[in-house]
Amino acid sequence: MFSYEFMRRAMIAILIISPLFGMVGTMIVQKKMAYFSDALGHSALTGIAVGVICGIGNTTISMMIFAVCFALLLNYISRKGLSSSDTLISVFASCATALGLAILSRGGNFSNYSALLVGDVLSISWVEIFELIGLFFLILVFWWISINRLTAISIHPTLAKSRSISVRVMEDAFAVLVALLVMLSVRWVGILLINALLILPAASSRNISTNFREYTYFSMIFSLFSGVVGLTVSYFTDMATGPMIVIVASVIYFATYIYGKDRA
Repeated sequence: MFSYEFMRRAMIAILIISPLFGMVGTMIVQKKMAYFSDALGHSALTGIAVGVICGIGNTTISMMIFAVCFALLLNYISRKGLSSSDTLISVFASCATALGLAILSRGGNFSNYSALLVGDVLSISWVEIFELIGLFFLILVFWWISINRLTAISIHPTLAKSRSISVRVMEDAFAVLVALLVMLSVRWVGILLINALLILPAASSRNISTNFREYTYFSMIFSLFSGVVGLTVSYFTDMATGPMIVIVASVIYFATYIYGKDRA
């Protein structure tokens, strides 16, 4: 299958992006931010709509700008300490998504953007692969510098503050990083599937891990395995790549759930 240029590009993209999903997903699951990342994914359409209104030709730039602002807004809402913050964030996300759909559907033009719902990694270009490589190194550097602080915050924010860790700055920085990852990946993964690829490998890893190092390593391995196998199976079965990757990741989750339950 690698005799085709588009398959080689797709495999390279998956080898770059899958470990990032696994790595970042561990902290999303640890901090119970599944609703947060899902809201970000669905806000992609709104980012495009804002770009259309403002005359921004590059939809990726408009999505990233909107997603960063939206992520910081969601963090602000979460910090208010309301017992229903997840509900409030869902309301904001729903409103933003509906607004984006309404704007993009004017004149029956939504068909131009419907491919974003399921994504198409086979259409990725070399320029976009280089963008993913840049993001890959950015996240690696951030992870190397901040992982201990993020872990402390996820376990006990008050204790982290007492250790002179700026909880607000770290949470906002992580939210911005998730926003950039989601927006650069959503075109290839799909709005409907992006959250599953962030959550499933980490959730699978959590079923069998005994410490945080194993948690991170297994999550990256499961994510990478799901991406490679999903792309290969989709090629030979002539099915969409994004859904097939999620199916493989789901099988891994149920297998680790059963294994972890039996071992316990």
